[in-house]
Amino acid sequence: MQATSCDTLLDIVQNAFESGATEVRLELARRGTRLEAEVRDNGRGMDAATLRKALDPFWTDGEKHPGRTVGLGLPFLKQAAEQCGGEFAIESAPGRGTTVRFAFDLANVDAPPTGDVAGTLAALMAWPGERELAVRREEDGRVYEVRRTELAAALGGLDGAGSLALLKEFFSSNEREIGNEV
Repeated sequence: MQATSCDTLLDIVQNAFESGATEVRLELARRGTRLEAEVRDNGRGMDAATLRKALDPFWTDGEKHPGRTVGLGLPFLKQAAEQCGGEFAIESAPGRGTTVRFAFDLANVDAPPTGDVAGTLAALMAWPGERELAVRREEDGRVYEVRRTELAAALGGLDGAGSLALLKEFFSSNEREIGNEV
């Protein structure tokens, strides 16, 4: 199981990028004690049989990580969400991409901590490759949205140390503004 909800988001978005997605939409919202997330991608997607297997902790496709014989990410996420009074759903279709949704009741003792939202979003924006990542972030009705292409244009790229520092400060500032003190 991932240590924080942000670790889970990193894993899901990385899976989207590795599935050939050129566009990923990440929504992360806290409403009261409920943390809700959705990651939607336009990657290769999965057929119904593969989707069922993806929720089996003793199965992996063996393609992304040769030699690995288990795939624990989605099964542990499903278990963690259900264990703390939350929800989990996944939809996928070949050639159409995948959508993963999960929610945690943060008031539940079994809910994982949220983690470093600003650091996670900065790391995802700086992920190498030519792809779009759109983020919508909400804290009890206060919202900000940003796209990777907007940040790259403003910073002249996202791969230098200076850009990475500015990305982290950008997200930290936005998190402070919507009330998720960093």
